[in-house]
Amino acid sequence: MRHVVKTNLFQLLFTQVLFLSQALVSNAQEDSVATSATTEFRSMPEVLSTYFETPESWIADYGNYRSPLQLDDGTTVTDQKSWDTRRQQLRQWWMQQLGQWPPLITKPELEILEIKNHESYIEQRVSFLWTPDEKTVGYLLIPKTPFQKPAVVTVFYEPETALGRGKPNRDFAIQLTKRGFVTLSIGTTEATTNKTYSIYYPSLQQAEVAPLSMLAYAAANAWHVLASHDEVDSKRIGIVGHSFGGKWAMFASCLWDQFACAAWSDPGIVFDETRPSVNYWEPWYLGYHQPPWRKRGMITEDNPAQGLYLSLRKESKDLHLLHALMAPRPVLVSGGSEDPPSRWQALNHLIQINDLLGYEHRVGMTNRPKHDPNPESNEIIYKFFEHFLMQKKITH
Repeated sequence: MRHVVKTNLFQLLFTQVLFLSQALVSNAQEDSVATSATTEFRSMPEVLSTYFETPESWIADYGNYRSPLQLDDGTTVTDQKSWDTRRQQLRQWWMQQLGQWPPLITKPELEILEIKNHESYIEQRVSFLWTPDEKTVGYLLIPKTPFQKPAVVTVFYEPETALGRGKPNRDFAIQLTKRGFVTLSIGTTEATTNKTYSIYYPSLQQAEVAPLSMLAYAAANAWHVLASHDEVDSKRIGIVGHSFGGKWAMFASCLWDQFACAAWSDPGIVFDETRPSVNYWEPWYLGYHQPPWRKRGMITEDNPAQGLYLSLRKESKDLHLLHALMAPRPVLVSGGSEDPPSRWQALNHLIQINDLLGYEHRVGMTNRPKHDPNPESNEIIYKFFEHFLMQKKITH
């Protein structure tokens, strides 16, 4: 009997010691995350850090957006474990709404069509499968440095623009390559020529996946192209795009969590039917319906929205529920006419999730009056990628 008592006492003491040890480890891990986040912010250049502080007038202003942390039964997520479950639920919900992706092309075959030798980098015109049955042509730019490098996917209507062969201040690929990044520029050249703009799977007549989500899928396959390249560090791959490309980059980075960080240039980060360029209702984004399509333009009684977009609006679902999937990865909104400072109301929900996870200063926004990017707004984008990808891997 004494032996049993001693054994139980020993077990009790052992359990208490084990509990205390686990608590100390947990606290140490939390302290480590907090310290890492603080150090990360302190090392951020001042030209960048000012944009990663919510302006005083918008602090804790969550607008009319329902918190992603609030469940359907009214309960609220309060810890990381619960958030992991909630995040999985949100992603599953989005994929159900958008349509399930085809299998990713994890072992891409890259065909080099042309090579140009520039002073500080190599330009390769390349082709690869970005859907199970469709190839795309893009440009892979590789700096002439011997070590593994960070990389960025750039997305737009056509890949040449990011190389400086189109509208001004959209040359993200060439500018980032000159700063030491491998870049892969892709675009929907043929669809843009045909004014269908997007990717339709399995066909234009019978798309089973929302076109904007198929663009995200194609970007995930582009991520695999970069990740499989010998000169790329697969843990340090970001994505950037403007306007149409901003929507593309936003959906890609939120739905494919292997992108380490992302910059979204004035896509319209939430639904807004007062802004003509926040046009998610168009068939090539979230308003797909079988052709013939609605007349392009603003929603009116005579020209209503259709498809998934209409369903999301009726259910009061907005894109802040998509942003939530970025946490805790860094994101920069390069806001213009479509994303004014009031968008902090939506971004504050993402900041709240990051706070729950122990991360600060992972959400930033710049603002300019016009939709078009400019040298000043682009410089912040480049500083963003340099800070979060060039020197280190992101902790999350």
